[in-house]
Amino acid sequence: MADDFSVPFAQNKPIRRRDALKCGLATLGASAIAAGSAPAADTPSPKRDTRRTAPKRYNVKKSINMWAFPYPDRMTLREALQLAKDAGFDAVELNYDLKDDLCPDSGKKGLAAIRKMTDDIGIEISGLCSFLFWPYPMTSNDPAIRARSMELAQKMIEAAHELGVQNLLVVPGAVHIPWRDDYEPVPNDVCDQRAREAVGQLVAKAEKLGVYLNIENIFFSGYLMTPMEMNEFVDSFGSENVRIHFDTGNIALFQHADHWIPQLGKRIQNLHFKEFNKKGTDHSLECFRPLLDGTVNWPAVMEALDAIDYQGYATFEYFHPYLYYPEALVHQTSDSMDRILGRMT
Repeated sequence: MADDFSVPFAQNKPIRRRDALKCGLATLGASAIAAGSAPAADTPSPKRDTRRTAPKRYNVKKSINMWAFPYPDRMTLREALQLAKDAGFDAVELNYDLKDDLCPDSGKKGLAAIRKMTDDIGIEISGLCSFLFWPYPMTSNDPAIRARSMELAQKMIEAAHELGVQNLLVVPGAVHIPWRDDYEPVPNDVCDQRAREAVGQLVAKAEKLGVYLNIENIFFSGYLMTPMEMNEFVDSFGSENVRIHFDTGNIALFQHADHWIPQLGKRIQNLHFKEFNKKGTDHSLECFRPLLDGTVNWPAVMEALDAIDYQGYATFEYFHPYLYYPEALVHQTSDSMDRILGRMT
């Protein structure tokens, strides 16, 4: 037969040309697959272009504070949470206030509704924050204000617990508050004494409810101005529930974030990514910038965090949502954080 090969030795059936070709192609394909699946021992992983992104990917979760959204004036809580999710954030940091969705009047039902909303959208809550520590400082010269501050702090701990959130940012006190005309300066030693007493009164409840009291560094306050002072303050309570919320921009006027991180070490429980411009002359809240539009040394910050094996949240904090097209800030920030965290290839 013209289409048949000769019958090989010990085979009693001829092989058709078409079958032989199929067999040969199958063998060739299997060989190619095997060769492709075998790892090349000496092929190095592609080198990253550090003009685009960090040299490695860091195991840090990407979060954003609600102050970056036009909430509640021009955006609902659900809209803000969904925008954060759509922009690629792993989590949001919620702000406790005297009104709106998260406040003293929320109650368990309201807090449960917030938690359900975040679960439905599929976004985590990295922590609770509050601007109420400024109108109601724990170290005020007014005993009534100090009492109100403690009342609010207790409610914040309870709210965090109800939301299933571990992290509560705490501002322990202030010698000076430059943006408040009604704050009477407090002597440093008095501020320190009052701050220790106030945080000490919160520890038992925080331990019972499983909430970390994360002390934030803030150069505007004139208190806890060095990493050594911060460490001594936190360690003095002898509690695992008193930790540090480190803010990269809050010491940037005179110091450097990457210098603080190695000294604070494992005490860092939560983190704010805040940009600052050392070239500016404005020392108010206006001095903070969108990420990468400042002078914070982000490669050095990430190396320092990696050296202490920090794997928690990094939350962008910014107080000025864009007047026009506010979604742009959220998406731009997500892109910037992807580059800082090495999420781009």
